Amino acid sequence: MMSQSVMNESKLPPFSILVTGSTGFIGSRLISKLSANGCTVRGLSRKKIENSKNVKYVQADVFDLDELTKAMEGVEIAYYLLHSMEGNKDEWQEFASREKIQAQNFLKAATHSGVKRIIYLGGLVNDGPDLSPHMQSRKEVGEILASGNIPVTEFRASIIIGAQGGSYAMLRYLVERLRIMVCPSWVKSLAQPIAVDDVISYLVESMSNEKTTGKIFEIGGPDKMTYEELMRVYSAYLNKNLFVLQIPFLTTRLSSYWVDLITPVKASLARPLIDSLVHDTVVTDDSITKIIPIKLKSVRNAIDIATKEMKASPPVAEQKEEKTGFKINQKIIQISLVLLGICGSSYYWLDDRPEVYQPLWILGTLAWYSAIGVSIAFIHYKTRLGYLIAGVLSWVTLAFWMFDNFYVVFDTSIIASQPNELMTIRNFVGIVIAAVTVISSHNLFHKVIDYQYKGKPI
Repeated sequence: MMSQSVMNESKLPPFSILVTGSTGFIGSRLISKLSANGCTVRGLSRKKIENSKNVKYVQADVFDLDELTKAMEGVEIAYYLLHSMEGNKDEWQEFASREKIQAQNFLKAATHSGVKRIIYLGGLVNDGPDLSPHMQSRKEVGEILASGNIPVTEFRASIIIGAQGGSYAMLRYLVERLRIMVCPSWVKSLAQPIAVDDVISYLVESMSNEKTTGKIFEIGGPDKMTYEELMRVYSAYLNKNLFVLQIPFLTTRLSSYWVDLITPVKASLARPLIDSLVHDTVVTDDSITKIIPIKLKSVRNAIDIATKEMKASPPVAEQKEEKTGFKINQKIIQISLVLLGICGSSYYWLDDRPEVYQPLWILGTLAWYSAIGVSIAFIHYKTRLGYLIAGVLSWVTLAFWMFDNFYVVFDTSIIASQPNELMTIRNFVGIVIAAVTVISSHNLFHKVIDYQYKGKPI
């Protein structure tokens, strides 16, 4: 027997449901759910996409009002799932104005096309004056959409946990790669994570429920916890121990760069995600649970579902042609770092200069070996931080050994007394190894994200 929801949806004209962001984290899942329910759906995308069963894709740029208006002809219900969080540095700095233009164009096109209802998924925000730019923009988008004559249903969600989601990817990679977590104060902010499947259920069910028309609803899962507790839940799920060291002076910008270096989540996406964690994001009005009663999944259950889904169907990574492959560079940099360590040790079994036993020299040696060890550890997990450390280390080493052989060309020593002939040869060998490390670290630092296969176990 068909549910009331499916019966009501079947009365809509063919392809009169529009889903924006149709290839995104939420949009693709929403389209799958609607089409599985028997609905015919129109997916909006900037790219040309082949149609599938019950789904017709239309190509349009939201910043082009004419294209957008044409794409929305015949639409009765429109899901607004757009954002401008990603992009290069200049684009990210202008994301608020871009999101404003998107929302204004969407409302104009929807009004002109006779859209009867808009359903918008935004972020869970408070009404305080100190909202982050990202959350303020999410709130303003909802206000713009509601400023017209079309009824708007707005859902405000806390952290959404699901495979291929930015928040889940950031959580997963941080916990999997770091035993010791250096965190800023925002890890103590309260959140109410919600499973992506529960978000989709709210979006689908609200379409046929008149009680949700023209209202704002806060949605979250059954568990309230800080982001630190969320990391510990995932750590326990992996049967790992996690040590958290809180440093209050770390800003959201510095935190986003740290995430960018440790995980495949780009800083342009990490920063708005972190911005949304600065303030508590918990549900203060749970009226939606009475209008649309669904069994909400726990955080651990949501993590389990997302993890298994990623392993079962990892996203296809777009591979780029290049002269040397990622795996080859990965092996080269690991081998070259080990060789650097062996070369460095020769100061204490080939060198006859007394300077190498001075406290400052020994202290520098210990720091140098520590950097090699840390670099190898992070490179093992394919993090950009590992390649960055290796690059800086190899440049410093390259310069040091070149200066140690300074006397060969200029007949004078500037680091220590003149090395013996064997050490001179060793320096030239080390220079070659350091140069190889520089090249491989540079290649890997810029290309690792293209090769991160998010569903593959680390």
